[in-house]
Amino acid sequence: QVQLVESGGGLVQAGGSLRLSCAASGRTFSHYAMGWFRQVPGKEREVVTEIRWSDGSTYYTASVKGRFTISRDNAKNTVYLQMNSLKPEDTAVYYCAAGRDYGLGSALWDYWGQGTQVTVSS
Repeated sequence: QVQLVESGGGLVQAGGSLRLSCAASGRTFSHYAMGWFRQVPGKEREVVTEIRWSDGSTYYTASVKGRFTISRDNAKNTVYLQMNSLKPEDTAVYYCAAGRDYGLGSALWDYWGQGTQVTVSS
């Protein structure tokens, strides 16, 4: 089992920045792919970004590329999401996930955090 706890969400003005953190406990954190997802009411949860454990390669959805950065610190069992140049359309609940690493876009997401709200005002 892996437990994930997100933090760092909040209210920010458009153009501002936030950094989300996801602290993991339980099984070996470093062997999991890690991802950030987001969801707004009435819409499906979408992948924002993911990072592989094997080589640190990353994927970003087109709408956040160049603005968001995912990173992980295996020694601290923590994954981060640095969000810059935030836009109102980034408003959502952000979830951290850990999964079996079968390649970018192919991870099987086994564990989820409880989510943290990010609200970007215009």
